[in-house]
Amino acid sequence: MSNRRLITVSLILLVVGRSGLAADIAEWRSWRGPLDNGSVERGDYPHEFDSKNYLWKTELPGKGCSTPIVLDGNIYLTCPADGRDALLCYDLGGREKWRSVFGNENAGKHRNGSGSNASPVTDGKAVFVYFKSGTFAVVKLDGTVRWKTDLVKRYGKDTLFWDHGTSPVLTQKHVIMTRMHKGESWVAAFDKTSGEIAWKVARNYTTPVECDHGYTTPLVIQHQGKESILVWGAQHLTIHNAADGEVSWSCGNFNPGNKKLWPAIATPVIVGDVAVIAYGRNDRGIPRLHGVKLTGSGDVTETNHVWQRDDVGTFVPTPAAYKGQVILVRDKGEVACINPANGKTVWEAAFPKHRSSFYASPLVAGDKLYAPREDGTVFVASMANGKFELLSENDMAESVIGSPVPVSNRILIRGVQHLFCASK
Repeated sequence: MSNRRLITVSLILLVVGRSGLAADIAEWRSWRGPLDNGSVERGDYPHEFDSKNYLWKTELPGKGCSTPIVLDGNIYLTCPADGRDALLCYDLGGREKWRSVFGNENAGKHRNGSGSNASPVTDGKAVFVYFKSGTFAVVKLDGTVRWKTDLVKRYGKDTLFWDHGTSPVLTQKHVIMTRMHKGESWVAAFDKTSGEIAWKVARNYTTPVECDHGYTTPLVIQHQGKESILVWGAQHLTIHNAADGEVSWSCGNFNPGNKKLWPAIATPVIVGDVAVIAYGRNDRGIPRLHGVKLTGSGDVTETNHVWQRDDVGTFVPTPAAYKGQVILVRDKGEVACINPANGKTVWEAAFPKHRSSFYASPLVAGDKLYAPREDGTVFVASMANGKFELLSENDMAESVIGSPVPVSNRILIRGVQHLFCASK
């Protein structure tokens, strides 16, 4: 970005901030936002932007597919730099403030994958990152590394067919990582300050081929008055006590037909006391969608499945929540609004048909739905008053796999080559 461009952007931000026209700087501390549901209800966000129409854009040093996070006016994202894993920090004008560089990158195998698939997460004091190479680290807000380790060296390589996708999550005391694959699978907690392992529990299930592979991110929840961790993968939904990892609740029977090649990719979304689980192979015309109550304790397989559908679902994109409903953007662009209490469809729509698929998870910001397609087209639709209305098709001219992020009535779009900021 030229100096003239940077000065212009800085003046715009200064004037807007002083005039009170902009909302307070928003925080988006993790991949799916403050409620882990890909949604923020307030704000007036832009819907017209593209590769030539934006507030600013910044060239990235390498291909990464993770989602940025935002804290106190700073943007953090993982990205390879000169063939090495790195965490980069930008200000809200798109200027790089610092980068922390680690070991050699393990590049992605899939066309829409990278060594930087996992998104960072912050507790407001530091940023926690994980890379496909095995690098697991905590970086202070000034860019210095608090601690780092290598989970591949400690616990062996994963056997996933494709690129690692699980992001770290935070409890009050620990940073949590999971590994779900063919082999020793586990959930583990590491001390935020020292990196020492607090507990590690096995999570092994016998499944058909690839059904034990998991790319989902855990969710930190309250269960029966205790801080807990919800994990989906290997055909089982489990709840673990955050203090010691002990399983307090479990639910199975998500693949009674023992279908093969059903990895868990989409992370659950929770509305009220119901977790909505997208499973099956929607990309092959075999969708499954489950509603499971997160009540009780022990093995609730026989009691807590409240509904199931085999005609709607999603394989890769994680659903979002919106005003008590669940929004699915399916792999080929169909859109469905689902009532999480009974699984019934509230309304259906679709983005224009195309040979490209949807890999990024959608964002709901205000009453707008943001859905990137793998070819770099970002669709924006209005969902106001319970009606779907396509507002725009925005061509970013490069692949977009990370999820859009809302900040101060702007939208961040992470492409494989650039980070864009769109504004009204």
